Amino acid sequence: MRRLGNKRRTVPTTRKHDTGTVHSHSHSHSNVTSAGPDTGPPHRPPSAPRRTAQLLAVALTALASAVPAHASEAPDPRTPAPVPAVSASASESADTLGTGQPPLPGWRSQDSGVTVRLRGLAAVDRRTAWAAGSRGTVLRTTDGGAHWRTVSPPGTADLEFRDIEAFDARRAVVLAIGEGEASRMLRTEDGGATWTEVFRNTDPRAFYDCVAFFDDRRGLAMSDPVDGKYRILSTRDGGRSWRVLPDTGMPPALPGEAGFAASGQCLVTSGPRDVWLATGGGARARVLRSTDRGHTWRATELSLPAGDPARGVFALAFRDSDSESSDRDSSDRGRERDRDRDRDRDGAQGIAVGGDYRTGQPSPDAAATTRDGGRSWRPADRPPPAYRSGAAWLPAPWAHRVGSRHAALAVGPTGTDLTTDGGRTWRPMDTGSYDTVDCAPDGGCWASGEKGRVARLTR
Repeated sequence: MRRLGNKRRTVPTTRKHDTGTVHSHSHSHSNVTSAGPDTGPPHRPPSAPRRTAQLLAVALTALASAVPAHASEAPDPRTPAPVPAVSASASESADTLGTGQPPLPGWRSQDSGVTVRLRGLAAVDRRTAWAAGSRGTVLRTTDGGAHWRTVSPPGTADLEFRDIEAFDARRAVVLAIGEGEASRMLRTEDGGATWTEVFRNTDPRAFYDCVAFFDDRRGLAMSDPVDGKYRILSTRDGGRSWRVLPDTGMPPALPGEAGFAASGQCLVTSGPRDVWLATGGGARARVLRSTDRGHTWRATELSLPAGDPARGVFALAFRDSDSESSDRDSSDRGRERDRDRDRDRDGAQGIAVGGDYRTGQPSPDAAATTRDGGRSWRPADRPPPAYRSGAAWLPAPWAHRVGSRHAALAVGPTGTDLTTDGGRTWRPMDTGSYDTVDCAPDGGCWASGEKGRVARLTR
């Protein structure tokens, strides 16, 4: 189930098939080195006569500098006084690159033991997380990522897992994408030791992209349009059984519109009833919102890139209004921002990211925010510099570390970006390639992506 409402995976294909060439991948990382022990010879204190001479010389020098030889040598009042130099290490320990902001967090790579692409991710807590990917791969850690163990369902090597929802260390539901019977869901109740197939699509027109849960019983799964409308599956028993919901409350899809099975975040929930669906491929990027667990929906247009099968909204992240209203900033600027937020907000706070997933293609305006539950969206003032496929709100334990309770991450093949103002502005945090990101309420955050990449967020 991922952390109710904050999860989703990554990497789009031309909407269906993952060719493995959709992204350009950057593996460069900034390296920080610390000075090692001082191995030079010890400094010998000077002898007494030599020390006296040195002190006298210092005193004479100070006296000479204090009294100018001529009035014309007095300091020019237009010339600013020199500022004492501060070492880079001392300055950067107080803020990030002299911006007055706390040091940025970073990703610490972990050994997943696999080389497949991992687009499905579910962070349960600081010790437990699940990941899923190509060739029917499912991984699980119960020690914070020190060890990842393969717990893949048998006989699924031909399946493409793109989303996984985990309730705890033992229970999880994984979604395989594809046309017809390639779209399936499997469930485990014993940490992946055994799996049960709980859904297999029999309609060749359907293609399931994402799954999301409201709690450990109620959940939804989403398919690309069938007969002109998105198809929604519903479960009331934790994913053990699924049924197709009536489409009478679903607005028509745009021509060419579909979801992106890129990061498991094209369908997200927040609270007991609210759910959002991200779209792309149509003439306009849209987000569909339901307040009754998927029975009726309303669509809202966004400014993200659109008009091409490779463009649209790839990931959503929401947090409910109760969580947001408890996040207060004691500063004057923070109080003003909170007043504006309370005046404008009438629902959950959300972030949308996406763009054009093709290598080398620009993705301007690739992020947007909402403070009214998705009724309206505002383009980011300073969006991420490129296409992003995954997003997650940073939980409360990270608030003091990044200096904000309104922080979130966006990830993609060219890097990770951080916002500390609810998605209005973003700044680069890392250059590694990741497809999806997920955080648990207690502060455990992971990212995953190509070539078996898994990393945990650290200070």
